[in-house]
Formats: sequence, C-alpha cells, structure tokens
Amino acid sequence: MKRREESTKLKEEGNEQFKKGDYIDAESSYSQALQMCPSCFQKDRSILFSNRAAARMKQDKKEMAISDCSKAIQLNPSYIRALLRRAELYESTDKLDEALEDYKSILEKDPSVHQAREACMRLPKQIEERNERLKEEMLGKLKDLGNLVLRPFGLSTENFQIKQDSSTGSYSINFVQNPNNNR
Repeated sequence: MKRREESTKLKEEGNEQFKKGDYIDAESSYSQALQMCPSCFQKDRSILFSNRAAARMKQDKKEMAISDCSKAIQLNPSYIRALLRRAELYESTDKLDEALEDYKSILEKDPSVHQAREACMRLPKQIEERNERLKEEMLGKLKDLGNLVLRPFGLSTENFQIKQDSSTGSYSINFVQNPNNNR
C-alpha cells in the first residue's frame, strides 16, 4: 500500500506541475509514479500513462505520447480520454486511418463525444483525398520510370493509351505510334 500512496503523491505533484506549464517536470513525476505504482493497480497505471502522454504531447514528443496512450488503453480499454488523446496525436502525425479507428471506438463507447462524431464525419473525406493524392504521385512516378525505360527506344508513356472498362473495372492498354497527332 505504501508504494501506491507514494505513486499517488507523485501523480498529484505531476498534476500541479502540468497546471503550471512545467511539462518536463510533470513528465518526470508521472514516470516516477509509474515506477512506484504496483502493476496490480491497472486503472491507476492507465491514468499515469495518459497523464504522461499529455505532458509529452505538450513537449511535441508525439511518438512517445502515442505509445503512452496505447499503454493506457491496453490497461483500460474503455478509457475515453486516452483514446481521444491518441486519436488527436494520430491525426496530428498524419495517421488518419488510425485516428478514425480511435474516434469510431470512442463513439461506440460514448456517442455523446462531439469531437469524435465530428471527426468521423470529416476524416473519411480527408483520407479519400490523401489516397487520391498518393495515387496521383504514384502514377507520376510510374510514368517517369516508364519514360526512363522507353526513352532509349524512342518511345514514351504517351505512346500508350490506358482505358478502363467501366463494367469490369479492368484496364486495356493500346499502343499509339504518333500520340501527338491525336490531340
């Protein structure tokens, strides 16, 4: 019991430091509290990991903060605050799919969380736009590669027309001798 009391005292110190904006000291206090807190007190440890994640978030230690949130969620899967914190971190590090999963998980546990509801409406479009952008980049790089390979033969990717069959979704490729004449 003594270790748990010591851990609680350190956590409260950490909370005070956090409120004052001493995020480095707060992170340190939460870390010490975690070392003291017996592993059987899963809920206490979960809160400590989440608090340390908040302190790390304020210092822009995003990956470490994500890791702490994950540990908090592992110890207490219904911990909304840790899920919300991790979702925000995922979103700020462009891990949009992971963020959306966390926001959905929050809504399943508590449909009244406005931030999660709003994100579930906003993120799918952002994910789609990002995927479209990545596809365009990939096609551009493939075209560059194709042109590099075809150039020694006096050809370019312009010599090949790609058409998608709308009924099957499959593609057909046609060779065009003088592509500039067709414009």
